[in-house]
Amino acid sequence: MTPALDQPYVYRMRELVEPDWTRMPGFADVTAAQWADAQWQRSHCVKNVRQLREVMGDLLTDDFYADLERDQTERATMSMLVPPQMLNTMVPATGEGEAGMPRAGTAYTEAFYDDPVRRYMLPVFSDRRTDWPSHPHATRDSLHEHEMWAVEGLTHRYPTKVLAELLPTCPQYCGHCTRMDLVGNSTPQVTKLKFLAKPADRHQQMLDYLAATPTVRDVVVSGGDVANLPWKNLEVFLDKLLEIENIRDIRLATKALMALPQHWAAPEVVEGIGRITAKAHARGVQVAIHTHVNHVNSVTPIVAETARNLLDAGLFNIRNQGVLLHGVNDTPADLLDLCFALQDNASITPYYFYMCDMIPFSEHWRLSLGQAQELQHAIMGYLPGFATPRIVCDVPFVGKRWVHQVEEYDREHGISYWRKNYRTSIEAADVDALSREYVYYDPIHTLPLSGQRWWPGQVDLDSAHELAVEAAALSRLASVGSKA
Repeated sequence: MTPALDQPYVYRMRELVEPDWTRMPGFADVTAAQWADAQWQRSHCVKNVRQLREVMGDLLTDDFYADLERDQTERATMSMLVPPQMLNTMVPATGEGEAGMPRAGTAYTEAFYDDPVRRYMLPVFSDRRTDWPSHPHATRDSLHEHEMWAVEGLTHRYPTKVLAELLPTCPQYCGHCTRMDLVGNSTPQVTKLKFLAKPADRHQQMLDYLAATPTVRDVVVSGGDVANLPWKNLEVFLDKLLEIENIRDIRLATKALMALPQHWAAPEVVEGIGRITAKAHARGVQVAIHTHVNHVNSVTPIVAETARNLLDAGLFNIRNQGVLLHGVNDTPADLLDLCFALQDNASITPYYFYMCDMIPFSEHWRLSLGQAQELQHAIMGYLPGFATPRIVCDVPFVGKRWVHQVEEYDREHGISYWRKNYRTSIEAADVDALSREYVYYDPIHTLPLSGQRWWPGQVDLDSAHELAVEAAALSRLASVGSKA
């Protein structure tokens, strides 16, 4: 037998396990039939600290609940919404003798604080940085998507593809959501923007624009999360989309495949996917799901079975678009464990890992470009090429760029410079769009001491400019809404 080599990462086939939800006091009497029911999952989501306490009881100490309450009041850009399925993947081993995990109290609370899924779904005040809770250049719409709305909710950034935001809600709210300015309920920190037109009118305006724009071939149907749209409504939109000759790729964006797989497992949804994919196949159109899984603990048997059933129903592919988050998946082992579980157990293709966008109060999650480059290097060579995710930076006014495509990188001050090879929809008259350098910023706390000392002096210089830019963006948003 050939001796095993000493490798930085050792592959092992993982056996998926569904955590026992009855370990949580509030779910102690929940039956398997209830757990498998999508409506039960939706109606028992945790939406506030009181409901979390009803579910978790004395597993958690009062200090944790107070920490969470303070974050909701002073920092959170997203309201709380966690399905039971997701809550069940936080600290999945709970009995004494199972990985030494205590049953309740201080030790359990410490494990809950450290849990990777908890870190981004139930952020607490003590998670956030106190030196730079937000980057000086953080903005509500960090990718300027609203400025690129062709009609309300339809972002046309890339030459051949668009993002269709059908609705502004999700079955679950991630703390780091890049669309925090629009998606979900308002929080004490963020008054959310609202769509002005009725949903049916907005959807028709999107379809009319796509029919009149033959250069667009690819539509990401998103929100929010399409799992929050009743299937019959989503199927009507997809049917009409399939009638547009130039559309060749349709991607359904839904984190709920992982967070609330019970929705996608429902017979009426699986049958509907079969009808849509049959029509698409007859037309030579590919229909895929893009989901959002950030940690291996979220890949459970329910998730894997649901994904395989959807593929059997006719989906072309299911791809995962995770987000790099400190304390969640910022080591090579974290990423590789997740990717292998997705690929081996659930037939979900690891596709992208995005660097966390520069929204307010996100600095404790964000990694530097240099850290992202190191992670990309570390995961190469283990996965098949087609299942090796690209780590990308979504550069404002540019779009997704592989982290090694950076033109210039000032590591001392944490400023990276990027170029692009196409114009966005707002740059038709911009002769310098393809020659200009666009910037992205590292978290200040990741910089050398000299860089950290440099930044405070830049804040006052930049603040007036940032306010002017944001005011112009909001003005254009109002203009688009009034035309819609």
